[in-house]
Amino acid sequence: MKNKISWKQKRERAAFLAFEDGTVFRGYSAGAPVDRTGEVVFNTGMSGYQEILSDPSYAGQFVVMTYPEIGNTGMNTADMESRQLFANALLVHEMNSSSNWRCEIELNDCLTQNGIPALAGIDTRALTTKLRECGTLKAFISVSGKVSDPAEAVEIAKAWEGLDNQDYAAKVTCEKPYEWDPDGSLTASWGICQELPPADKRIVAVDYGIKWNILRSLRRTGLAVTVVPAKTSAQEILAMKPDGVFLSNGPADPAALPYAADTARGLLGKVPLMGICLGHQILGRALGAKTQRLKFGHHGCNHPVKDLQTGAVEITSQNHNFTVVEETLPQDEVTVTHMNLNDNTVEGLRHNKYPAFSVQYHPEACPGPHDPYYLFARFREMIG
Repeated sequence: MKNKISWKQKRERAAFLAFEDGTVFRGYSAGAPVDRTGEVVFNTGMSGYQEILSDPSYAGQFVVMTYPEIGNTGMNTADMESRQLFANALLVHEMNSSSNWRCEIELNDCLTQNGIPALAGIDTRALTTKLRECGTLKAFISVSGKVSDPAEAVEIAKAWEGLDNQDYAAKVTCEKPYEWDPDGSLTASWGICQELPPADKRIVAVDYGIKWNILRSLRRTGLAVTVVPAKTSAQEILAMKPDGVFLSNGPADPAALPYAADTARGLLGKVPLMGICLGHQILGRALGAKTQRLKFGHHGCNHPVKDLQTGAVEITSQNHNFTVVEETLPQDEVTVTHMNLNDNTVEGLRHNKYPAFSVQYHPEACPGPHDPYYLFARFREMIG
């Protein structure tokens, strides 16, 4: 049965979002009736809210969907990108009931069952404009009625530790190593049916918050994948004798993961490496570079990235708040391969001596375009 939101709830607009700077946005409660703190970011995707909510990279964040109508396609098992929903909350203009044959459960019901609050009925255009002007902010969402005073909510937002210098990868990673889809059924049955190539090479994927479509993409290029927890050391990985190692995406601040940079440094030159998103930042830090916070991050499905080797422009899916500082990369060891055309930040790098490369964006999409999907084939070719 659909979890209906009454006209009375919408009319009263008793729920609200309180920012650390004192700004308050009012709306009505959807999803789970639980209050929560988080960092507010906006995503420009017109669809893909399920993949976004289940992307571990959004742990600790409130996601504002800039597209006004959300919920039309409902939720289903096939489109999950991890074992659960990881976003701290969802902020939308209009929370709709589904009208799609693939829907298995309503968005509102799914949020409720997973304990994720949502705030609907807010002006997401004004909210997005605020984030673009002020940058990413901490906030508190009041939907339970326990905190009714906005001033109190603002103080709660201020007191929250935020995501800087916080190791969220350790919170979202797997508990123990596992083999991804050993019989190929999860990979072949997703999307359209296809015959998978033999898995004749074995790699280790370090799980900092890995998305399932990354694992599907690696398997579709003929790689058998063993997934290991975030704090697995280089020595433990090399003892598994992999043909390559993948450094995954994940949430929060790469500077809070010194152990991850140590692992990447210990693998460099000993086994082919590929990194995506947080894995890209980890590789950069392993090479001696610094990372810094972007004003409001890159979150969406339409970010233009230029391949500096070919001159081609790719439209990419992105989700990150930090970037590798180009000036701090060792210029004699590393080549910057890709650049963001919106703000000229580093989107890809390659080691000049060792078989290692990484990209800041998401070639596996989900949601998003498939322009950069070739990067998985490049990793396979690097392995041999």
